[in-house]
Amino acid sequence: MDKIIITGFPVDAVIGTFPEERKQPQRLIFDLTVCGDFSAAGKTDTLEGTVNYRELEEKLAALAEKSNFYLLEALAEKTAELCLSYPEVTGVTVRIVKPAAALRGEKIAVEIERGRN
Repeated sequence: MDKIIITGFPVDAVIGTFPEERKQPQRLIFDLTVCGDFSAAGKTDTLEGTVNYRELEEKLAALAEKSNFYLLEALAEKTAELCLSYPEVTGVTVRIVKPAAALRGEKIAVEIERGRN
């Protein structure tokens, strides 16, 4: 299985359950591992048969910046759905870090794995 990995992708989004978290966007950091068979792209040296990761980044930024979720889990689920909307993608791991959520730790993160049914 082939993988496209995007790490350390920063997005500012309104997210959280406390009233003060709902007032302004907070920095979130996304890590994505998108899985599929991308060998056709490797053989042809074209975008056919793979995921245009620049386009994926733009769609992810738009999704997160326009969102209004309370939970990281909900945002992660929608992010996975976005990735799985690409026909070449068979599975995805989404990790979202919310540094400001940690009281004593360095950061809080949610990670989910989803695949095609």
